Amino acid sequence: MAEHAYDYDLFVIGAGSGGVRAARMAASFGARVAVAEEYRVGGTCVIRGCVPKKLLVYASHFGEDFADAAGYGWSLPGAPSFDWGRLIAAKDAEIDRLNGLYTKGLKAAGVEIYQARATFVDNHTLDVGGRRITAETILIAVGGRPNLPDLPGIEHAITSNEAFHLRDFPNRVLVCGGGYIAVEFAGIFNGLGAQTTLAYRKDKILRGFDEDLRDRLTRIMTAQGVDIRTHAVVERIDKSADGLDVTLSDGTSLQVDQVMFAIGRQPHVAGLGLDRAGVATAETGAIEVDDYSQTNVDNIYAVGDVTDRIQLTPVAIKEGHAFALTKYKGERTSADHTHVASAVFSQPPIATVGLTEDEAISKLGRCDVYTSDFKPMRNTLAGRDERAFAKAIVDPDTDRVIGLHMIGPEAPEIMQGLAVAVKMGLTKAQLDATVAIHPSSAEEFVLMREKRPDR
Repeated sequence: MAEHAYDYDLFVIGAGSGGVRAARMAASFGARVAVAEEYRVGGTCVIRGCVPKKLLVYASHFGEDFADAAGYGWSLPGAPSFDWGRLIAAKDAEIDRLNGLYTKGLKAAGVEIYQARATFVDNHTLDVGGRRITAETILIAVGGRPNLPDLPGIEHAITSNEAFHLRDFPNRVLVCGGGYIAVEFAGIFNGLGAQTTLAYRKDKILRGFDEDLRDRLTRIMTAQGVDIRTHAVVERIDKSADGLDVTLSDGTSLQVDQVMFAIGRQPHVAGLGLDRAGVATAETGAIEVDDYSQTNVDNIYAVGDVTDRIQLTPVAIKEGHAFALTKYKGERTSADHTHVASAVFSQPPIATVGLTEDEAISKLGRCDVYTSDFKPMRNTLAGRDERAFAKAIVDPDTDRVIGLHMIGPEAPEIMQGLAVAVKMGLTKAQLDATVAIHPSSAEEFVLMREKRPDR
């Protein structure tokens, strides 16, 4: 048997979605692969992100479902009650199951797993829990971590990481931030019965999303009882006998049981030793890569949130997949970052693919806009006034649909199918030629006939 120059052909730092996909595929192509994970196999999304978050979103929606049921003839034997401890225990059991499946999948592929932190010694050598290990190629897939501000009393606050493991349910919550994580957790806490305040430093939540969706979700969340305070940030947090006293920059104060910050995430590169390997990073700490996820060091690559391209789990998976094809199968492949659909699991949820209206105008100078404002059928007998909204943005010169946006029940499920069509070059004429599924909310996208007048 020939001797190898290195301990492994590929060593992956981080067993999140991107790292796991790359490791399994590379091993299936015949590479000798190992992965180091200092926490749990599965990464942020599976362990303390998308998956447990959506389980909590489901839980928080049942209060509304119980109320709506009366309009459909159901009578509950008594007032519904909620047990936070039971929910967290059930969530933990599911996360344990998924962690086991990810670990089993790696081992079945022949990947060796090191439950330890890995740091660079040089561009081919890693310190893995005190052991020196060499690899021909190293893939960095360490993801990101939540930001926390430097302010008095910050030790009393939590991030989304800790929110999944709270022993007691907080009856009064302040969520700081205006991105999708902040908005989703505000909906979770509010839906489960907490008095919820959302504080954001700018004028509108969900920067980067279409303006119509931002405005509608703000109105709906406010009607649901979330106290949204814009142009406000936390200045200090003081512990008192009855909770936490929070001072805001707008001159107001409030008393809560928990303060959660969701003000963005940063690449988790601190202490990784990138300088010892000569890997270049941006000012944000993000690892700089080319279209094939290769860094400035020939044998070192990076995928996922640590590169700060698009911080979405499916994108990290695509990048890991493309890396393995390129490096170990000889199929030069780059991950396509155009027309990436996304969703906010707010209440109601938002889903989108393509350009916002403002982006379309900025890029093309003009665009055609079609909208539908409607009450979902489910809300009729429930006596709920909440309305849904769908929007299509079209390039007037080519008739191509360049943006689709929706807020309303099942919006993410609807958008996934439409995203395929947009990716394939969908035109407005093709939407118009499609027969609707009736009655459904999805049909609104194929029934939009009247172009909205220019504003």
